[in-house]
Amino acid sequence: MTDTAPTAIPVSDQVTLPDGRVEFAPGAPPPSGPYANEDLLPVPVEKRTWTTYNFSALWVGMAHNTASWTLASGLIAVGMDWKQAVFTIALANVIVLVPMLLTGHAGPKYGIPFPVFARASFGIRGANLPAVVRALVACGWFGIQTWIGGEAIYFLAGKLIGNGWSDAGTIGGHPWTMWLSFAIFWAIQVAIIYRGMETIRRFENWAAPFVIVGALVMLIWMSNKAGGFGPLLDQPSKLGWGGDFWKLFWPSLMGMIGFWSTLSLNIPDFTRYGKSQKAQTWGQALGLPTTMTLFALLSVLVTSGSQAVYGETIWDPVQLAAKTDNVFGLLFALVTVLVATLSVNIAANLVSPAFDFSNVAPRRISFRTGALATCVIGVLIFPWKLYSDPQGYIFTWLGLVGGLLGTVAGILIADYWILRRGRLDLSDLYRAGGRYWYDGGWNWPAVVAFLTGGVLAIGGASFEPIIDGRPIAALEPLADYGWAVGLGTSTLVYLVLMTVTGRRERSAA
Repeated sequence: MTDTAPTAIPVSDQVTLPDGRVEFAPGAPPPSGPYANEDLLPVPVEKRTWTTYNFSALWVGMAHNTASWTLASGLIAVGMDWKQAVFTIALANVIVLVPMLLTGHAGPKYGIPFPVFARASFGIRGANLPAVVRALVACGWFGIQTWIGGEAIYFLAGKLIGNGWSDAGTIGGHPWTMWLSFAIFWAIQVAIIYRGMETIRRFENWAAPFVIVGALVMLIWMSNKAGGFGPLLDQPSKLGWGGDFWKLFWPSLMGMIGFWSTLSLNIPDFTRYGKSQKAQTWGQALGLPTTMTLFALLSVLVTSGSQAVYGETIWDPVQLAAKTDNVFGLLFALVTVLVATLSVNIAANLVSPAFDFSNVAPRRISFRTGALATCVIGVLIFPWKLYSDPQGYIFTWLGLVGGLLGTVAGILIADYWILRRGRLDLSDLYRAGGRYWYDGGWNWPAVVAFLTGGVLAIGGASFEPIIDGRPIAALEPLADYGWAVGLGTSTLVYLVLMTVTGRRERSAA
């Protein structure tokens, strides 16, 4: 039997419930050994309790954050008007919702996290390749969001303490008090993640509405400063709707898709707690594109207002909030930023790499140890440099991330939906020598598809300001379409290689 056969998998240690969810049969011993630990094992059905509201609240909490704000305001900063920016972001989030739902399906059905899900296509050991890539991307995002949260603490403390805090001596180009604020926000997140997933769910439930109210208050404040909504809507595009706009539109669209391309891979880390497929499907469909579009509208209107009121585009909401002379208003705005940043950073950038790093060495690295590793690496990537420039932030960082992770999404979707028809063997996902062992734990067609798609997706991209030039200049025409190129190429290459090789299960040597 080939590993790609869509026929039913005859396993006696798993049962399928009437609603389609699968778990180990009652009394069956859970997998053990070097590829299993408590954090990576399937969530029991009785603990898959997240409802549509929980998933919607998760997305509202993650979408309404400072980095999302800077996505839209950054598009204003590089020349779009509010209509162009909102259109770009809305379209990107409708597109990225599709792979989000496709990869999320395995979560409530099997109760498994992303790195275990990736074992079916990449192999038991090979799954570490996409898992570590995803984890390192999350470390970058964790660092960026932690820097944003540190900024909020820095400005908040400066207003309360005075110039002695704000004008402190500098280290590495920033006041030492800014570094202290960064460290404080870092420590808060470590404390929350150590309390586990249930604490995260409860935090997201109340953080979501709080952040929405905060964003609306900021819009009302800016409209009052500008003398009404008219000046916020009247700021013209520097590009028009001609060639200059479309030249900027495609890399911007790929960058916007790249923003959530990380979650389109590891969404099983959350959907594994889902009460049903309906809960995760409706929760994500209601939570992601709608809230991202609404938040984009709020941010571009406020940023357009900053042009009218201050004569310059202030794309960072923390810097904008700091301009108010009303102490209560400043406190409210910065606390909102803190809550929003905590919400997205813990959910999107700590949960996933914690599982991913645990997958590298399940017997040695727990969920909490993986989370701590993320926190440390997130500092070592110098996030203050990534965040300092909207051009590099949107087109370099987000573009490269989206292109690379699109290749992984293509392989996961092709394997789970086209080759396996949504059928997995739970025990073999944790066992050497099973159907997902392939060649020594690696499925080489997946690796080749990943490398091929990755080269075509980002090989011709500009890496500035990280490095000068393009690695493969001949691939420059593909650079603006990195996510789509990566996803399409890896899907095709993987399907062809799996078909041509007649891929069969291999036993351990």
